[in-house]
Amino acid sequence: MSLPPPLPPSLWASVTPPRPPSAALAGEVRADVAIVGAGFTGLSAALALAERGRKVVVLEAAVVGWGASGRNNGQVIPTMTGAEPDAMARLFGETGERFAQLVSDSAAGLFDLVRRRVIDCEAVQNGWFQPAHSPGRVRLSAARVEAWSRRGAPVSLLDAEETARLVGSRDWYGGMLNRSGGHINPLAFARGLAAAAEAAGAVIHEASPVDSLERTPAGWVLATGAGRVVADQVLLASNGYTDGFRPALAPSLARSLVPVLSWQMATEPQSEAVRASVLPGRQALSDTHGDLRFFRWDARGRLVTGGALIVPLNGADRLRRLVGDRFARMFPQMGVPRFEFVWNGRIGMTDDRMPRFHNPAEGLWTWVACNGRGVALSTALGRVFADALGGVPPAELPVPITPVRPYPFHAVARIVAPAMLAWYRFKDAREPA
Repeated sequence: MSLPPPLPPSLWASVTPPRPPSAALAGEVRADVAIVGAGFTGLSAALALAERGRKVVVLEAAVVGWGASGRNNGQVIPTMTGAEPDAMARLFGETGERFAQLVSDSAAGLFDLVRRRVIDCEAVQNGWFQPAHSPGRVRLSAARVEAWSRRGAPVSLLDAEETARLVGSRDWYGGMLNRSGGHINPLAFARGLAAAAEAAGAVIHEASPVDSLERTPAGWVLATGAGRVVADQVLLASNGYTDGFRPALAPSLARSLVPVLSWQMATEPQSEAVRASVLPGRQALSDTHGDLRFFRWDARGRLVTGGALIVPLNGADRLRRLVGDRFARMFPQMGVPRFEFVWNGRIGMTDDRMPRFHNPAEGLWTWVACNGRGVALSTALGRVFADALGGVPPAELPVPITPVRPYPFHAVARIVAPAMLAWYRFKDAREPA
């Protein structure tokens, strides 16, 4: 029996209670639906399908939450990074409007799921705040508040004084507050979803990387090293790690996004005085910089943040200095914090910051590219794909179904993509047009 790769070191791996391991697949099993990937989308889809009486088997190459679902910052954000709701509607018509509504409702849906299934994941729904780092970005914030308000989102525009009181710093000029957002321990959430899916009747097999996926007269056949699943339908929910274990599994899909290394960090526990003066309401925060400033408190009084690098060499040490100095400037009362944890993982990016949703063959569904906003969206997509697998026509889904379009010169794009950070820093210094 092969052992799964261990969870990479992170704050979440250090503090989250373990779950009982799931046995690797052995022999042949039959299922209504086979799901590849035990992250937020795969697990929430498994839960929704099992609750509807479908026989579901989940195949995970490593362990539950091993990929982006267990390594992210844990911010639950009901917007996309660069895709504005009105643009979604213009681009995809009624489907785009439904997608904008799905995004708008995604954070509330996640917290409702946490409460319904009593998932212990340090969930705090105190809102998500996007402060504007320049006066021009305040105008952008006002436009976003107007657009999301039309879709029923609980958003408001804060001025500079209100922002200073909420954040504890005068580095920002105002911003958009969405009260449906918040933050979680993402690894605990993934493990809680797995437990809920298993309780509903889904079967999870860890340490079971899928070697091949083939459509046959008997159904879809997913082969692993020690067994295979024959299923009527398949959800491929591996996202940025589609080529992480078996590059030949779905190469066109893997080349339809650009994986970028995302760095996360956590300080040592901070004093009561610092916690009372820095983001005292414990909202999640990520601002309007392209070179993003983002942070939130965890349940143990650590500030959980992160940063970006063009070159990953000595990344942890360089980020400790870069982000530490940044926090000392933003919050003099904190000084230069000491970071106990620095870790990273892949996020899937696209040139237009929009995720991609696909139905490349009958009975096969997939999506890629969260563009850094995957916690709320990927969880909401579980129910969307459960509907698709249950027979809802593609035209009635709240996501635009498009063909898989690999990026040309993908290998070059993977190398060049981190250098876009220099362009983002250039734009950060200038007002939006």
